[in-house]
Amino acid sequence: MINDPTIERSDVAAPPPHQTGEERPSQGRRQPRGQASDRPKRRDVNGWVILDKGVGMTSTHAVAVVKRAFNAKKAGHAGTLDPLASGILPIALGEATKTVPFVMDGRKAYIFTVTWGIETDTDDAEGRPVATSESRPDRALVEAALPAFVGAIEQVPPRYSAIKIAGERAYDLARDGEIVELVARSVQIDHLSVVEHTPDRTVISAECGKGTYVRAIARDLGRVLGCYGHVSALRRTRVGPFAEADSCSVATLEEGGPDGNAPHLHPVETALDAVPSVTVSRDMALRLMRGQPVLLRGQDAPMEGKAFATCGGILVAVGDVERGELVPHRVFHLGGTARTS
Repeated sequence: MINDPTIERSDVAAPPPHQTGEERPSQGRRQPRGQASDRPKRRDVNGWVILDKGVGMTSTHAVAVVKRAFNAKKAGHAGTLDPLASGILPIALGEATKTVPFVMDGRKAYIFTVTWGIETDTDDAEGRPVATSESRPDRALVEAALPAFVGAIEQVPPRYSAIKIAGERAYDLARDGEIVELVARSVQIDHLSVVEHTPDRTVISAECGKGTYVRAIARDLGRVLGCYGHVSALRRTRVGPFAEADSCSVATLEEGGPDGNAPHLHPVETALDAVPSVTVSRDMALRLMRGQPVLLRGQDAPMEGKAFATCGGILVAVGDVERGELVPHRVFHLGGTARTS
């Protein structure tokens, strides 16, 4: 299934096993005790890598590739892209994994293609046709229908999604042949516009918030136009603060190697671009590192809400400002951001 702009990893339907493209673990012999391994020792690497994921690669495999390229100890991604989708996949290394929720809560941008005349059970090209039509909309009709999908709208998620129903994933129930009834959810869509149009397909650009499904937009648009439709191609062009200009390819990372990929590593705090910052003293930083709140002073100190603290230009903690105090929720152990050791 082509994934859509839901940024909760739990909201993304997992691809069938035969489509994952993931590498199987080696079944070689166990290394004899006391014998040195040829595998290099993993390193502490902290920062963000913005991968331009190609079609055919799973997000899990992409994380493994980046982790190997930097020889990093720890990695994770912020927002799954299924194998048939391409584009921006932010991958957090080391301490950056603590900032993943801030990226996942950011706005997303997509370019997607709707193929008209067929609605599928998955709302994308991997599903089975469930409704067909000989009717095709012209560009003017598509453009006239888009405003109804912009703003705060109610959207019914696809049946093949990871939303839980009585403790079970919707896609598991659907694959077992059960009838899946999902309730509409409120989502925010900021922008929709036609990029290209032919009689059978329309390319649309979208900007949207957390929990929005592109597949559902294509499905509902086809129903409104009376011709049915499904997503046949999807590319993500922005996630939170990260855009295509920040990205690099798998080939580039594999060519650079652990010591040559530093230019592609963005500081941990890049994920916090939309969050106010405050500079604290060394003593205050030590308190925050112990999980203790600190009193903020100065006219520029944030009054309420999320904020992060730095000391000597190094990220220390992120938390909430409550009654003039910064209460840390995440503390960071960095000798410097976007560096390896």
